[in-house]
Amino acid sequence: MAYSCDVCGKTFTSKSSFVMHEKIHRNERNYVCEICKKAFIRKHHLDAHHLIHTQEKPHDCDICNKAFSHKKTLTDHYRVHTKERPHACDVCGVTFARKSNLNRHYLIHTKEKPHSCEVCGKAYSRKSHLNRHYMTHTKDKC
Repeated sequence: MAYSCDVCGKTFTSKSSFVMHEKIHRNERNYVCEICKKAFIRKHHLDAHHLIHTQEKPHDCDICNKAFSHKKTLTDHYRVHTKERPHACDVCGVTFARKSNLNRHYLIHTKEKPHSCEVCGKAYSRKSHLNRHYMTHTKDKC
């Protein structure tokens, strides 16, 4: 049996995965960091987050000895050494080492600009560009 999300259309083969996914749309975050109050949907995300506060970095690169808090970050880092770029744009073919960079790149093709200025309404594809734009509305132009 397949489970389909009414909000975004994503489908799941297991009910538990579907139920966990629904929490995203409800912004249901039951796991809260006691130190900074940041909240998470999954307990293992909270557990991984705790490493930020302890500054523990148990994952070391065996090539350059750089240390990382999360294994996923180390895996992504290895691509600096291997030059691997496994995430390809299906529109133009450009490749990326990180999936997040590919997702950000797709905004070029969709012309989507989800970040808009609350002062003048000008919209940007990246939040960092919006933050830079906000400086035009202040006298503090550093």
